[in-house]
Amino acid sequence: MSLPKLAYLTGEYPRASDTFIQREVAALRALGHEVLTCSIRTTGPEHLVGPEQRAEHAQTFKVLDACRSPLRLLRAHARWMRRPGRYLRALALSWQTAPKGLKGRAFNLIYFAEAGVLAEALAEAGIQHLHNHIAKASCTVAMLASELSGIPYSFTIHGPDIFFEPHHWRIDEKTRRARFVACISAFCRAQLMCFANRADWGKLEIIHCGIDPSRYAPSRHAGQSLLFTGRLAGVKGVPVLLRALAALAPRHPELRLRLIGDGPERRALEALATELGIAERCEFLGYRSQAEVAEALTGADIFVLPSFAEGVPVVLMEAMAAQVPVVTTRIAGVPELVEHGVAACWCRPARQRP
Repeated sequence: MSLPKLAYLTGEYPRASDTFIQREVAALRALGHEVLTCSIRTTGPEHLVGPEQRAEHAQTFKVLDACRSPLRLLRAHARWMRRPGRYLRALALSWQTAPKGLKGRAFNLIYFAEAGVLAEALAEAGIQHLHNHIAKASCTVAMLASELSGIPYSFTIHGPDIFFEPHHWRIDEKTRRARFVACISAFCRAQLMCFANRADWGKLEIIHCGIDPSRYAPSRHAGQSLLFTGRLAGVKGVPVLLRALAALAPRHPELRLRLIGDGPERRALEALATELGIAERCEFLGYRSQAEVAEALTGADIFVLPSFAEGVPVVLMEAMAAQVPVVTTRIAGVPELVEHGVAACWCRPARQRP
C-alpha cells in the first residue's frame, strides 16, 4: 500500500532559522512519503547557507513566482470556477476570515488568488494532504486552497507571537477546518485551547520539534566561550545578553561571545556592543549551515538564550545534544525541555538602566 503524497507549505522555505521544518520533511521522505515543499515567497540568498537549504530551495514550488504569470493565475481560477459552489464558498471564507478594515480584506483576497494557484499545483501533483507550519498568512492560503480543492489540511502552531493576535489570524476557524493541529508544547496547546472551539480540542496533538542527536558531538567545556544562536530580533533579548557580558567582562577577561544568526537588529546590536566596550569580545557570524552550528557547539562552553518569548527552542535541544550547559529564560514551553540545575540555569531579564 503506497503512502499518501504530502505537501508542506510555509511563508518562506527553506530558511536558515527554520531547520526543524527541513528535518521534518526529510524524516517523512525517509519513511517513504513523497513530499512537495511549497513556499509563498522565494527565500533570500542569506538563508541558503548549506547544501540542505540549497537543495530544498531548488525543488520547492514558489507560489508568488507562479502567480506572477497572469495566464497561470487565470487558468488556475478558471479551473476552480467550474465548481461554482466550492469556489464561492472559498471566496466567502476569505472574506469572512479577513482582518478588519480595507487592508485586511485586500490581503485576504490576495491570499485567495494565491490559494487558487497553489490548489492547482497540489491537484496536478496528486497531493493527498497539505500541512502548514507557523499558522499565519501561509496557513490562511492553505485553508483556502483546501476549500477550493477538497484536499484536507493540517498545521503546526508554534507561538508565541501567533497568540498575540489570535483573532487577527483566525486560529479558531483554521483549527475548526483542519484535520488536526500539531502543537509544539503543552503550553502551546493550552494557549490554543483558549481560542479554539471546545469541540475542536480533540484535534490538538502535542508533537514536539526534534533534532538528530548524531549530528552533535560532545566535547569538553572548560573555558569561557559563550554561544547564542537565533534571529537577531527584539524578541530574542540579545541586548540583555550584551549588557550582561559587559558587566561580567572586568572579572572574566577571557569571556567571549559568538552570535550565529541575522535579522533586523543586527546593526543596532553591533553598535550596542561597541557602545558597551565589548565589541572585541563579540563575533557576529550571520546565518550558518546546520553543520556549522553543530561545529560551533563543540567549541562552546555555555549556550545562552535570553529570549522574551519562545515556543520550545530547537537551539536548546541542539545545545543539550552536544552536552553544552544552557542558560535561558523560564518562559512558555522552555521548562518542558530543560530542568533547572540539571541541564540549565534560569536567568531573569535584567532591568535596563536609562
